[in-house]
Amino acid sequence: MPALRVTGMLVVACLVNPGLVAANEGAVKLPQTMQAAAIDRAGGPEVVSLHTLPVPKPQADEVLIAVNTAGVAIWDVGLRRHPQSIKHSAFPLVLGTDGAGLVAAVGAMVHGFKVGEQVYAYSWDNPHGGFYAEYVAVPAERVAHVPSGLTLRQAGAIATTGLTAIQGIDDALHLKAGDTLIIHGASGGVGSLALQFARLRGVKVLATATGEDGLAFVKQLGADAVVDGRHGDIAAAAHAFAPAGVDAVLALAGGETLERCIDALRPGGQVAFPYGVKPEPKARPGVPISRYNAIPGVKEFERLNRAIEAVKLAVPIAAEFPLAQAAKAQERVEAGHILGKIVLRIR
Repeated sequence: MPALRVTGMLVVACLVNPGLVAANEGAVKLPQTMQAAAIDRAGGPEVVSLHTLPVPKPQADEVLIAVNTAGVAIWDVGLRRHPQSIKHSAFPLVLGTDGAGLVAAVGAMVHGFKVGEQVYAYSWDNPHGGFYAEYVAVPAERVAHVPSGLTLRQAGAIATTGLTAIQGIDDALHLKAGDTLIIHGASGGVGSLALQFARLRGVKVLATATGEDGLAFVKQLGADAVVDGRHGDIAAAAHAFAPAGVDAVLALAGGETLERCIDALRPGGQVAFPYGVKPEPKARPGVPISRYNAIPGVKEFERLNRAIEAVKLAVPIAAEFPLAQAAKAQERVEAGHILGKIVLRIR
């Protein structure tokens, strides 16, 4: 049976499952199968291919989402190479940690979501597989309504990166108005959002990026100062930005340039980086270094949504690929120098 296309007002009903809340009268049934980009073994981009798989059946505490847009990121590449690193890694493994779409069905214990509403979600190691699919079932606590001002396409790009960005600014570094911050890797999916959230908090930002296009990009997003992370003089740029030393570094890329950013810290300054940054920053006496993971949850999404609406978030999308070209999307991620985010357009 061909996968149902969800457009305009919702026309989706629940699966025949006693754990689901029935949709409105007259709605049609969900298809039994769907298209998904999945892997059958670890490897390069060539192992990602279209599969016909059963539509997931959400449990009582889950939401079934008809996916419109899914994010594509470097951590998806990592899972493709090392699927054994997650618990729910049975083949065929559908990739993708985040996306946005319409609620297609809700479990009997789910409150606060209705069929047809626009939602976005982040779920690492999702029990039913990932977001490179026409449908995904996600625990309701990892789902949020799309905030005002964002399209489904934009929301589908930012659940993982948005939570990572704001939790780095607020929770890992505890930044406040007037603080100075170097965002190393500010032009990427996380960095482009962290820059905007830092500015929302009143933090002054020195952004590193690569190339004239990268520098122009982060300037446009509101960086107070910029420096080329590959060819620029980090020490001179940091001294001009904060003569007494910067308060913090948010490390979204590793290597020698990161170490030069850390050299620019004031005494008592701090560093934070999300899991997955390689190489990790080197330990230094007297320099607190925090490694953190993005945490999804009701309160976490509520805070993210407030910040998105307050800052009128710009969501830079560098490239968009159809689901059938998920392998090409991952190739583009591996090629690097992405200004913003890569997405898959499912519908």
